[in-house]
Amino acid sequence: MVPSVRASGMIASWSMRTRLERYFEFERLGASWRTEILAGLTTFVTMAYIVFVNPSILQETGMPYPSVVAATCISAAIGSILMGAMARYPIALAPGMGLNAYFTYSVVKGMGVAWQTALGAVFLSGAIFFVLTAVGLRRMIVEAIPRELYAAVAVGIGLFIALVGLRNAGIVAPSPATMVTLGNLRDPHTVLAVFGLLLIAALMARGVRGAMLLGILATTAAGALFGLAKIDFHGFSLPSLGGTAFQLDVAGALRLPLAEIVFAFLFIDLFDNLGTLLAVGKQARLFNEANEIPRLNRILYSDATATMAGAVAGTSTVVSYIESAAGVAAGGRTGIPAIVSGVCFLVALFVAPALGAIPPAATAPALIVVGSLMAAHAGEIRWQDPAAGIPAFLTLTAIPLTFSIANGLAFGFTAFTLVRLLQGRWREVNWLVYLLTALFILRFAYLKNG
Repeated sequence: MVPSVRASGMIASWSMRTRLERYFEFERLGASWRTEILAGLTTFVTMAYIVFVNPSILQETGMPYPSVVAATCISAAIGSILMGAMARYPIALAPGMGLNAYFTYSVVKGMGVAWQTALGAVFLSGAIFFVLTAVGLRRMIVEAIPRELYAAVAVGIGLFIALVGLRNAGIVAPSPATMVTLGNLRDPHTVLAVFGLLLIAALMARGVRGAMLLGILATTAAGALFGLAKIDFHGFSLPSLGGTAFQLDVAGALRLPLAEIVFAFLFIDLFDNLGTLLAVGKQARLFNEANEIPRLNRILYSDATATMAGAVAGTSTVVSYIESAAGVAAGGRTGIPAIVSGVCFLVALFVAPALGAIPPAATAPALIVVGSLMAAHAGEIRWQDPAAGIPAFLTLTAIPLTFSIANGLAFGFTAFTLVRLLQGRWREVNWLVYLLTALFILRFAYLKNG
């Protein structure tokens, strides 16, 4: 009887595995469990910094640090698992950098809005996103993006990621005279980052699977050995989530100048997410033969739901993370990497101090390598055609130089539309592109600075 029970259990397990592989299209995408799980771990390790960076920014509003740590982990877990299970894309989500700064410094500290009310505005932006997705407007916006800009967005975000990695590594430093300059290459953290960069490059050149994850972990171990990796002992427990959970003030948010605050959350979130989606989808070859994004509405519903869940838990807008490209570079093709990343964020609730041991010098090399891989899409741009090449160039340069995916898309959209108009080819431009271009121009006129 025992062998029979064991055999039936193995058959059931095999059947479940087969159904999962069929659901996630393993055969069509050439995926394997080992590669997908490694890709998820790579994505998580590359973006794990948000567990500490997001609370360090939001605590300046008066929000309790331990509660925001928990909210960050929970919202990232919900968003990533939803994206992986429902949309089946290798894209992890978490509270967005830039939007958390806008939340803290512009809305709360700049306008004097209570953080509870600001959370209400974040929830409203997520709810509006959900409605826009339901009526098909978000899908129309995505599909209206000129195909000429797809590759440019991927390259621009690659340069953006590489710049972040070079800065975190200390290889590039700010300069009042030249904007950027060479960093201090004798700094121990920079030396550690260079070691990690060479290690990952060598492992990838030798065809080692999981090269990025191995490189990050090996660099972290080297940093610990030389005293360059420190554990952050900000203690917290699950009950501490109560400091921010369900504290949002939606009624108060409705009394705010919504056109200014909610629209900003909507606008930046929409185009940062679209940029990430285009770049990661391009890198993973997830577009269909018509260059369309399958299951697009599921992606957008996942994003909107995660933002609302994040506001309820107590954090700023949740977005798709471009660091997901690291998992794609490690071989991720299905939704499994996003699910793995989401589960890792749940585990991070209990082991957050250990995550603090991963220094920026260990993750920076992975970002630089991912940037180099994404730069390959530059060959897909029709540079010989000024109507395609100039908008593409403005897009891919504006993203890293303005430190904003949304700005890069704005430059690209505007240039694409105006060049077509001046060519007399205005009939070739989608009506929604005209509308978005007008909104971008209004946005540029409205913004006082970057």
